[in-house]
Amino acid sequence: MSNIQANALGTSSESPAVGSPRGLTIALGIGQVCAWGSLYYSFPLIAEAMMTELGWSKTDVYGAATLGLVLAGFLAYPVGVAVDKGYGRVLMGGASLMAGVLLAFWSQVDSLLGFYLLVAGLGALQAAALYEPAFAVMARRVGAGRARAGITAITLWGGFASTVFIPLVQFLLDHWGWRDALLVLALINGLICAAAYFGFIRPEKDAVHFSHADNVNTLTTDKEEVRATLHKPVFWLLMVALTAYAGAFTAFTFHMYPLLLEGGLSTSNVVWAIATIGPAQVAGRILISIFGSGTSMRRIGTFVVAVFPLVFIVLALRPSSMWVITTLCIVYGAANGIFTIVRGLVVPEMLSRRAYGAINGLLTFPSTLARAFAPVAAALLWSSTMSYGVVLWAIVVCATLLTLSFWLAAWTSHFTSAR
Repeated sequence: MSNIQANALGTSSESPAVGSPRGLTIALGIGQVCAWGSLYYSFPLIAEAMMTELGWSKTDVYGAATLGLVLAGFLAYPVGVAVDKGYGRVLMGGASLMAGVLLAFWSQVDSLLGFYLLVAGLGALQAAALYEPAFAVMARRVGAGRARAGITAITLWGGFASTVFIPLVQFLLDHWGWRDALLVLALINGLICAAAYFGFIRPEKDAVHFSHADNVNTLTTDKEEVRATLHKPVFWLLMVALTAYAGAFTAFTFHMYPLLLEGGLSTSNVVWAIATIGPAQVAGRILISIFGSGTSMRRIGTFVVAVFPLVFIVLALRPSSMWVITTLCIVYGAANGIFTIVRGLVVPEMLSRRAYGAINGLLTFPSTLARAFAPVAAALLWSSTMSYGVVLWAIVVCATLLTLSFWLAAWTSHFTSAR
């Protein structure tokens, strides 16, 4: 069996330490835990500490996150194309090193302008550091049609990000403050993430290898495939669904800490409730990998999207019981964990098995913009009423749009098949 065939089947003859999908999966998984934890889940906790010390408003702080994610949105497509061309190692490893530098500078910031510049840079780097480029790297290693196991495993690792980093960041804030907490996060990116990506992403081990002439022809074909995909109604329906999901997910993620505190829970109870989301995500993904391995992402997604509006409707009714809220976080976490796998695999299953990075980059471009504006939009809504009630009902609307548009995409995709 050739090395290319072995890699595509996930049974490489190379040592697991360097060339196999298993080694790559573990490295990408560890990188995702650290990247999501340090670049995403830590922001609301550090933002609250900064606002207290520096006297900045909620809209000021979340506006910086918005700017960064807007930049990430515009970078999503070129990053996807670059990964398709085999530059995943340089992109993801370089982004981790740069993130470490920017986090270190953030720890010394005192001006709002400096804060905006640094956080905008960190937001832009997310385009090359989070799930989408990791999924594209895995798809290139084994082939998009065979990437389900690898993508599922990466999300299993990533599901621990909030569980590990929210308590860790809270501990650092309680004992050393937000500036030292950022220095710790800088070291995590510059050492752990960068080492994982530079050490294990090996483009020469990918399943697809071309001569220079063949590579030009393949890129041309990929461009044609992207253009053909843009004419499919399923693409646009999925884009609406993923955009609505991103808006709901990001607004809740960035504000769930102060949102739950506003509901009357203590800080320790809020941290506990939020910390259950990570294990619930992992549990949901494990259940799907065990019991849903033969089930299409179309069918799984159809069921799981219905959970989101139900969870947020109950939260909008503002239950005061810690156990009710913890249960909602667990259900939300499980649904979110499963849907992360769904969104990573809708391209090869429902659209195309070619040009995964490019198509996924286009598909998630407005999602990244939604992630950009959702935190500041939620902050503005909160400022208008000084309450998170209206924010929760806005999230309910987004979750309902997600459900309806994904159902329509799933129904429409029955009439087409990915090539």
